[in-house]
Amino acid sequence: MATAHLSTQILRPILPVCGSFRRVTTTGLPSTIIFKTRKELNPRNQYLKWARKLSLVEQSSLPKPTVDVEGLVSFLYDDLPHLFDDQGIHPTAYDEQVKFRDPITKHDTINGYLFNISLLKNLFRPLFQLHWVKQTGPYEITTRWSMVMKFMLLPWKPELVFTGTSVMGINPNNGKFCSHVDFWDSIENNEYFSLEGLWEVFRQLRIYKTPDLETPRYQILKRTANYEVRKYASFVVVETNEDKLSGSTGFNAVAGYIFGKNSTTEKIPMTTPVFTQALDPELSDISIQIVLPLEKDISSLPDPSQETVNLRKVEVGIAAALKFSGKPAEDVVREKEKALRSSLIKDGLKPKMGCLLARYNDPGQTWSFTMRNEVLIWLEEFSLD
Repeated sequence: MATAHLSTQILRPILPVCGSFRRVTTTGLPSTIIFKTRKELNPRNQYLKWARKLSLVEQSSLPKPTVDVEGLVSFLYDDLPHLFDDQGIHPTAYDEQVKFRDPITKHDTINGYLFNISLLKNLFRPLFQLHWVKQTGPYEITTRWSMVMKFMLLPWKPELVFTGTSVMGINPNNGKFCSHVDFWDSIENNEYFSLEGLWEVFRQLRIYKTPDLETPRYQILKRTANYEVRKYASFVVVETNEDKLSGSTGFNAVAGYIFGKNSTTEKIPMTTPVFTQALDPELSDISIQIVLPLEKDISSLPDPSQETVNLRKVEVGIAAALKFSGKPAEDVVREKEKALRSSLIKDGLKPKMGCLLARYNDPGQTWSFTMRNEVLIWLEEFSLD
């Protein structure tokens, strides 16, 4: 089956010689690059044209690398996972005048670079995951990563998710990293200072109430403006038939199983979310499910007492998730499913039939504007390359 790829444009506003950010023209005459958006130009189009032109010039005119770029690739695989832990990265691998840019932050020294890392560590407690590291130019390395952060200064500690690429420039004179530019998957304008980037941060600060209960484990692979792509570990559900996607007529039956209506009268801890799953394109073949604790193996679980209740193992899989708040009425859920499926097809992915509605909250004890709901669609194969 063909592998689906998300469209990712890696931009390269970095030259091998890292004294300053400069543009190389086909005449060989450099001109200064202005990082701020010019009103008369579309900044992303200018970046794309320049990146293509620079790539051709680099391949034809730059000398053969004299630094061990492959060794630096291996170094980043070992070093970057420590970006926000107590060990930290090795600052000696970076120039004193290393230039850092992301859509809302910039620093031009190693002290500023390390300060930015420390600030994020203390305010957001980031969970950083490195997906891959590749050489993408004679003196350039690109990394792909995911980062989940909690903003500790707000009482509800909102979760912020960013995924993207970092383009690392190498100084050929000393083999150290002299620039680091981040590109977020969720925005178009990745220049500093990007109002789109600032809005992306603010819109993730909204309140979503997630109960302090066990939930299926997943790894965030990519976050776009419209959805997250997640890789779920396997989990076991207890399920029964349901009448509609946003329904709850079967909830008492599956809840009864974990409350002791099983062959051994065992009481099993409650988890979140409650899933309702549609298996057909019309979203009419519905089941309601409660996820069982992760330490429970399907072979050791007691049998359900009711014939209409079943146990089933959900295998490892990749799903796209669209998060929303409010009471998940049937028409709202179907609208969200349609919007998510349309976004996936537009991005070149292959969604499977049906969908899942994940409801995290007790509707009788949660304000509707703080409810966390998600529509998920399982995907065919997915690649981060």
